[in-house]
Amino acid sequence: MATPSATPDTFPYGIGIIDTMLGIPDRRGDWYEFLKPQLRDHESRDEFEFPAQYMFKDVPHDPVTDDPVAWVVGEMDRFGIDMAMLGHQAEGSQSRAVLAHPERFFTSASVDPNRGMDAVRDLEQAVREGARAAQVFPAGCNPQVPINDKRLYPIYAKCVELDIPIFVCAGVPGPRVPMLCQHVELIDEVCWFFPELRFVIRHGAEPWADLAVKLMLKWPNLYYSTSAFAPRYYPKAIVDYANTRGADKVLYAGYFPMGLSLDRIMSELPLVPFRDEVWPKFLRDNARKVLKLDD
Repeated sequence: MATPSATPDTFPYGIGIIDTMLGIPDRRGDWYEFLKPQLRDHESRDEFEFPAQYMFKDVPHDPVTDDPVAWVVGEMDRFGIDMAMLGHQAEGSQSRAVLAHPERFFTSASVDPNRGMDAVRDLEQAVREGARAAQVFPAGCNPQVPINDKRLYPIYAKCVELDIPIFVCAGVPGPRVPMLCQHVELIDEVCWFFPELRFVIRHGAEPWADLAVKLMLKWPNLYYSTSAFAPRYYPKAIVDYANTRGADKVLYAGYFPMGLSLDRIMSELPLVPFRDEVWPKFLRDNARKVLKLDD
């Protein structure tokens, strides 16, 4: 792994990171078509390259290459990332990556709960094709679907049946769409009704990170991933929790190439004040456990 100029000695270089949110930078403009019907302000609709652009500086551009999959594998090697979770696709660059490098990539299937039983069947098919998890963006659904909505309950039940985790965006969404469907308090009911469900909070849970910690203390199968946050901005409540009772509950996730470059992530990551014993769990072991990658 490339070593930044100023890092603590405790960062475990060479550990073999598992990144639970990474993408192949190929035709990224198509990634956000699903969200356009909800966007109302001029910047989001006509100026931004992606809907949460106002939140990020130095958004990485697509590399100049004929083979983005090989380029990403090279970047993963450069930064010590052994495996990464991509979005599940029937075709396209993500699919090519998994086919070419099954030892490096696995996938998570996006779910649209507004599709009813078709969404359940879509998830089953994705798992048959190799998906290791489900994912849902409640504020990005059209219409929006609150985290504890009845439309999601068949999906949660299917995840339990398939023995896969679900990654769910929670907290104020980056795109300029309403937020209440992603209030962290809604997770409580889901964990109560589905105690076997492995539920992973995605995209920060802010400004309710303290509440997310309380819920993770309460519910054994509730986890947190650090997606969409530059390491210097990881919520203090999450870092403190990982350093105490939550070492087994917090998973590393980047946000490349959506809003952050790997250079930025990996230069800031060693500066996060995790205790020595937390790093292996955060960077690798917790993902292996939650996603059952050794099964």
